Amino acid sequence: MAVPMGLRSDATSTGAPSIEPLPLAEPHLTTPTADGVVAGPGESGETEPAAPTAAVGLYPFGLAGREEPQRMRVSEWLFRSHQASVVWLLVRIWLGYQWINAGYQKIWGSERSAFWFGNGAGVKGFATSGVAGSTSGKGGASYGWWAGVLHNFVVPNAAWIAKFISLAEIVIGLAILLGFFTGAAAAAGLSLNIVYMFSGSAGVNPMYAILSVLLVLAWRNAGWFGLDRLALPAWRRLRAGGIDTSVPITVPPLTVPPLTGALQ
Repeated sequence: MAVPMGLRSDATSTGAPSIEPLPLAEPHLTTPTADGVVAGPGESGETEPAAPTAAVGLYPFGLAGREEPQRMRVSEWLFRSHQASVVWLLVRIWLGYQWINAGYQKIWGSERSAFWFGNGAGVKGFATSGVAGSTSGKGGASYGWWAGVLHNFVVPNAAWIAKFISLAEIVIGLAILLGFFTGAAAAAGLSLNIVYMFSGSAGVNPMYAILSVLLVLAWRNAGWFGLDRLALPAWRRLRAGGIDTSVPITVPPLTVPPLTGALQ
């Protein structure tokens, strides 16, 4: 390769130096040096760094003293991965059984005379106690507007509300246990827990509410070991008008007709 501004060994007899032009190098293969001379690959003494390779795996804790590879966050693993579905299966079994048992007791068990067959006496007593506690300032409904809802709506309609709650608890429990639209079922259960807690009843409701919130956040994978494995893809296809959304849609490249005829 010729040196810039150097003399050729085959100079002419007149003594005038012959300057050979430098070949044009490709921009992406050249590197400017400190003295302004453009060097090609391998001439600057440096080698291009190898492209980093992404490591596949879970790294919940950082790697000190070195660059961390690509990793899945703990929240993503917990609420999206299929491996974490085993954790949610255990939560679903326990929480689903508790809801089913609560509804069973109101229809066929020890509480049937106060709910299903008692003309809503259990609901009426529950709402009345919440209103009285709110009025006296000793528990009950913590908000005056909610005490008004209990007094003006729940107490007069206690008969059908008792039957509705009994069936709702069984349906919610079955849906959570079977993993059928787990997120929606957990949200419905959370709504009942909030109603109970607003009325002044704590008991097991805070624990149920916490687990329901976690199942709502994990709606993508909480029912993987359940009916959601089939129900959620079917629901997506239904919303997409029967199109299989798991297959990517390819768009052909845009072709521009030649303009030769228009320029002549």
